Amino acid sequence: MSSSIDRAAVVARHRIRLTSPDPQHVLTVGNGDFGFTSDITGLQTFANFHDPERAMGVGAVAVNTATMSNWGWHEMPNPEGYTLDDATTTYETERGPVRYADKHDMMSAMSGTIPKEFQAGAWLNANPQRVDLGRIGFELRSSASASPATDPSVLSDTEQTLDLWTGVVDSSFRFSGEEVRVRTLAAPDESTLAFRVVSPLLRDGRARVVIRFPYASDGFFKTDDWHAVNKHQSELDESGRIRRKLDDFEYVVETSLSGATLEATAEPHVFVLLADGDEIDAVVRFSALPSTQPTRSFDELEQAAASDWEQYWTTGAMVDLSGSADSRAHELERRIVLSQYLTRVHGSGHLPPQETGLVTNSWQGKFHLEMHLWHAAHFAVWGRPELLERSLRWYLSILGQARQTAAMQGYPGARWPKQTAPDGRESPSDIGALLVWQQPHILHMLELVWQASDVSERTRLVAVYGELVDATAEFMAAFANEKAGTFHLGPPIMPAQEFYDARTTVDPTFELAYWWWGLDVAQAWRERAGLPRNTEWQRVQDGLASPGVADGKYTAVATSEPLRRDDHPSLLMAYGVVPGTPIIDPALMRTTFDDVWGNWEWPTAWGWDFPAMTMTATRLGDTARAIDALLRNEEKNQYTAVGHNPQMRGVLPLYLPGNGGLLLAVALLAQEEASLPDGWVWRVEGFRPFPAGVAEDPQRHPQEITFSTPEAKAPAELTAETSIGDWLDDPVGGEVLRGFLAKTGTSAENLTQLRGVPLQQLVALSQGQMPQAAIEALVSAVICAGSPD
Repeated sequence: MSSSIDRAAVVARHRIRLTSPDPQHVLTVGNGDFGFTSDITGLQTFANFHDPERAMGVGAVAVNTATMSNWGWHEMPNPEGYTLDDATTTYETERGPVRYADKHDMMSAMSGTIPKEFQAGAWLNANPQRVDLGRIGFELRSSASASPATDPSVLSDTEQTLDLWTGVVDSSFRFSGEEVRVRTLAAPDESTLAFRVVSPLLRDGRARVVIRFPYASDGFFKTDDWHAVNKHQSELDESGRIRRKLDDFEYVVETSLSGATLEATAEPHVFVLLADGDEIDAVVRFSALPSTQPTRSFDELEQAAASDWEQYWTTGAMVDLSGSADSRAHELERRIVLSQYLTRVHGSGHLPPQETGLVTNSWQGKFHLEMHLWHAAHFAVWGRPELLERSLRWYLSILGQARQTAAMQGYPGARWPKQTAPDGRESPSDIGALLVWQQPHILHMLELVWQASDVSERTRLVAVYGELVDATAEFMAAFANEKAGTFHLGPPIMPAQEFYDARTTVDPTFELAYWWWGLDVAQAWRERAGLPRNTEWQRVQDGLASPGVADGKYTAVATSEPLRRDDHPSLLMAYGVVPGTPIIDPALMRTTFDDVWGNWEWPTAWGWDFPAMTMTATRLGDTARAIDALLRNEEKNQYTAVGHNPQMRGVLPLYLPGNGGLLLAVALLAQEEASLPDGWVWRVEGFRPFPAGVAEDPQRHPQEITFSTPEAKAPAELTAETSIGDWLDDPVGGEVLRGFLAKTGTSAENLTQLRGVPLQQLVALSQGQMPQAAIEALVSAVICAGSPD
């Protein structure tokens, strides 16, 4: 392992430089709990150009520009008084009736027509929402009386750079014949933005900085509502603070200005910085309550940000691939460096991150705990365990709620939610409520932090988190159903590959291995606390079912349903994300890996599936395919000029589990430095070891699965509820749908990631850009085409 990497040089090689506006290219400055996302101007000027909803309507992709935090959450009024009890269904299980909060119909919620049965679940799923704290951008006018420019095409000589080493964005452009220069940065320790603007346009008012405030939105991927001007309040008080109120959510915006004054305008929720010269220094602090501390100056914050980022880059691990002959090395190194920046900005805060970070909302800004490991586990093995532990403390705050969930379902211990917000309440879902792979995550992440910490820190960790570890394992042990001396997982259970029937699924391969290893981690934490191993947990470990096998390969689940080859190839994570366990035979996993590698529907995979493949290949000693997986040329494995990993086009224009997963996989691969394939030279330093695995148990025998052969059926009639994949695969339906898409200027390739989605859902996903009448016309066209002349 090298100890002399020129870290500044590695980071500088991948400084972001943009020379033209692009609706997908935005840059965020932030600190893990606060983020400000800017366009090509260094502020948030061209909102329409970056409007995701507008872009989706024309088949394009745009990334929003917003100002977001981990503390800013809003809840829509709840006049019906909906509670989680109103959105539950009782499932019959081996242990008796168990209630799950599954009453949510995403399709009807997105279309706006919700049956009464699902109304409670729709409200609970959509609330609370993360708030856009305000938009700060230029108004650019060619003359004092002209209307503001709305498109960046009016700019010339645009150039923007992000200095990753200091966290500073520098932007310059020309407008109306004059230069504008902007420097943008965020405080390292609070929700504060600082920016400096220099231009002669400030003096005569052709360039003004304006602060605008929206109402919250409960749309799936909408971050704000600019039309509901009467639903919120924005007032400039005598002290110069802007006081904001959105229903029950209130916050304060404080400004410290040099070269300008803050004034309200005649337009509601709009404030302007009136310049008295050619330069403005602005510090804008957002907080739930007025601060008693004075705001720091721009220069002080610039120094603090630079110091914080330098400390980040000079500690922890580093990878230098510049000595590699493989032509892909520079691109892999770029992804590694940019992912370190992005996960620090979006994933190192005091809450688990949302999938689109602090850039824009997805799932109303909520976070998914099964994704927490992909977002942030890498911090520990990259030698920065303190950045992971920040968000792990949140689990302590909802431990009581997790215990209540387990108790409601008749289990001891604590059951963690899947999709949630700071309050820890489960979001109703017929998929999410039945997922379980987030349960061992907290044990996994705590173990990574423990492994990466010194002796004194390890003692503290055991003392602080011991109760949480016990409660998590207590639920896991009780969740396993004992039948004839063997412990099974489910039914009901939804595996990580979310397309199986939870009511009949049993013993998913990945979840079985993760269950065994999670319980073993919990046993180790008991021993570290001076306690004996729990005999009941051990009985579950020893009696846990073996995964299913068919034709010499692992199956995804131990039922007769054939292996689906779309979505997540999660069965591979049983030996990759999870280290060796007695549950998994590496030889069988190698055969399974080969099969998945050659036969999966890769366009349907997600951003973190490629790092997951890398981790399995690494543990199997196949470092060539481990690297190939990271760089596999698939639509959901692309990284834009700013490092974003988009999925499903405009629905998820960035996807941070892909970035965090890449870093986790690289950390595992870096430990195989000596066996890298030809053409690769990895210089690495600072990595912390992964937990050791346990050898497979040769006495275990897999569950031999015989797939049922369905009776041959006539082709199903195509309807609005038929999946997009079935439409495209049908000779008549495929021709009709492709013809329609061609007329709208798009292609079937744009629907690849939505193959499992009913055709009807395109109305909701397009936010009405594909009207209901179009769906009905497609169905009618197929019926007519199939009728005899």
